Amino acid sequence: MGIIGNLSSDQLDSFNSQGFLVLESFASPEEIDAMMKRMEQLLHEFDCSSTTSIFSTKNQQQSTDNYFFESAENVSFFFEEKAFGDDGNLRQQKELSINKVGHALHEIEPAFKKFSSSEKFSSLMFSLGYKRPVVIQSMYIFKQPGIGGEVVPHQDNSFLYTEPPTCTGLWLALEDATITNGCLWAIPGSQKNGLVRRMIRGEEGVSFDRPLPTYDQKDFVPIEVKAGSMVVIHGDLIHQSFENQSPKSRHAYSLHVVDTDGCKWAPDNWIRRKVEPEPLYVS
Repeated sequence: MGIIGNLSSDQLDSFNSQGFLVLESFASPEEIDAMMKRMEQLLHEFDCSSTTSIFSTKNQQQSTDNYFFESAENVSFFFEEKAFGDDGNLRQQKELSINKVGHALHEIEPAFKKFSSSEKFSSLMFSLGYKRPVVIQSMYIFKQPGIGGEVVPHQDNSFLYTEPPTCTGLWLALEDATITNGCLWAIPGSQKNGLVRRMIRGEEGVSFDRPLPTYDQKDFVPIEVKAGSMVVIHGDLIHQSFENQSPKSRHAYSLHVVDTDGCKWAPDNWIRRKVEPEPLYVS
C-alpha cells in the first residue's frame, strides 16, 4: 500500500483531546487556485432557472426534495435562504446567491478529485486509523458576503452515521476564515460526550430523532484559520458557524469520510447511493 501516516503523536493527542485539529498550509496555493477557478466556471455555466433548491443551514430538514437526495452522486447547486426577494427573483447575481455546491465534487470534478485522493489526504486518514476509508460527500461552501447563513450547532455523525460511528469532517479553508466572516466555532472536548441525535430518512423525507440540545455560547471557541489550512473534525464534535455579515466571503471545501472496514453504513441515512464509492485505500 505504501501509505504512511503524516500526523505526529502530539497532533493525535491534541485531536483526541480537543476533538479538532488545525493543519496549516495543508493545501498549496496551486491546489486552492485550481478548485476555486473550476468552481467559478461551474457557477458561470449553471442555469439558475433549472432549480431553486434552498439549503437551510438552520433547519436542515427543509432540504429534502429529490434534487437534494440525488445530489449525493451529482454536482448540485443550493441557494442561500436570503437569496430570493419577495417577488421570487434573486436579490443579486447568482454567483453571490449560492450557499453550497455538492455532494460528489470529489468524484466528478478533476480539480477536486485530485486533492481529495491525494497521497497527503490518504496519509491523514491513515494517521486517524482508517482501514478502508471512503469520501461519502463533499461540498464547496461559499458563506456569501452579507447573507452567508448561520450553521447551528451539530455533529457530523448525526447526518452520516455508521455502526460503529466513524465519520470525520475535513474542512479546508480556501479563503481566510475569521470571526468577522463566519469561521468555525467548536466546543473543545465535546466529542467525548457521544452522539446526541441523528437525522433519519423515512418515507416522508428526513427528521431528527431528538430535539437540538441547548448549548452555552461561552463554551465555544473560534477556529480562525488562513487559506490552505485544514480543520480535522471528530464526528461527535459540537461545532457551528455564525452568519457572515461582513463584505468578505469565506469559501471552503468540506469533505466527510467514513470507514467501510468492519463498519456498516446506516440504511436510514439521507445518502442512499446507487453506486458504492471507491475507497481511498485498503489497509
